[in-house]
This record gives sequence, C-alpha cells and structure tokens, in this order.
Amino acid sequence: MVYATKNVLLNLFYRDDLLKYRSNIVLIGMPGSGKSTIGVLLAKSMSLQFIDTDILIQVNENRSLQSIIDEKGYMELRSIEECHLTSMVFENHVIATGGSAAYSDRAMNHLKRDGIVVFLNVTIPALLKRIHNFETRGLAKRADQTFEDLFNERFPLYMKYADIIIDSSDMDPETTCDRIIEELGRFG
Repeated sequence: MVYATKNVLLNLFYRDDLLKYRSNIVLIGMPGSGKSTIGVLLAKSMSLQFIDTDILIQVNENRSLQSIIDEKGYMELRSIEECHLTSMVFENHVIATGGSAAYSDRAMNHLKRDGIVVFLNVTIPALLKRIHNFETRGLAKRADQTFEDLFNERFPLYMKYADIIIDSSDMDPETTCDRIIEELGRFG
C-alpha cells in the first residue's frame, strides 16, 4: 500500500487553485463497490478524516436506512439523504456516500464544490458476489426494481458526476486505494 506523506498531500492539494479549494475526496458508486472500506483505507493513507454518509444519516435520524424505507418509502430516504448531504461542510475528508447520492443534482454539486468525486466502478457480477443482503441493506429503490435495473439507472449518474473513474471489479481494497492515490496525483 502506498502511504502519502505530508509533502505528497501538499503537492496533491495545493499544487494549483483547483485542488486547493477541493480538499475532500468523495467516493460514489453502487452498494458493494467498497466505498466505506476503501474510504477508511484512503483516509488512513492520506492522513485525512473519514465520514460515511449512510452512518451519519442513521445516527442523525436515529434509525436504520431500511427502517426509513419501510416506514416512509425510498423517496423519503432520498430526500433525507439530500438534506444531510447539502448541509455537510467538511474539509480534508474522505466522504463515502450512499449509493443513491447521485440522484440529487443539488447534493452532488454541493459535494463537488469542495471535493474531487471518485466513482468506484464495479461490474454487476462482481457486485452480486460481494453483497447478498439486498432486501435489508436499505437500498433506495422501487419495490419492483431489480439490482440490475438499479445499476443501469444509476450508472449514467455516477459517470456524470465523476472526476475520476476507478474500475475496481478485480481489485482488492488496498490496490484500489493505491490506484485512487495515483489518479489523484494526476488530477488537475
């Protein structure tokens, strides 16, 4: 694993005006793409703080994502998520978003203002191998929507907002983290 030193961070975030003002790294992608796992590794490697917005929502709402969906529906979860994401003000964080964050143009533009958005692109077969709790995971989706339908609906949104795309279907979390650091070094 590559560990970023303070000099690398200074070069990475302050080498030009664009990166100077975008100190966060925002991870987007499907459930099972590794946003939380890779986010923790990335934060440790780059000496940044870490926030998982799904956990933030659950703590602030005092209930699980699935219970929000069960009680109020998936659109209510999306609305709550947008509210939380647009009110966040962080600097020097790795932010792992929920898979449905990309539905909100307002939220994504807010996150992009202070962050570089990294899309962890993972194929459907790889995602299906990684997670099995689709019914209890708190996915913001219609009841009739398959995981494949959800993937196909979200993929163009992830592509729209991504500054960096990491194809990580066949990579372990450490390799994916190293690859993100490499791409961030080229960004700008």
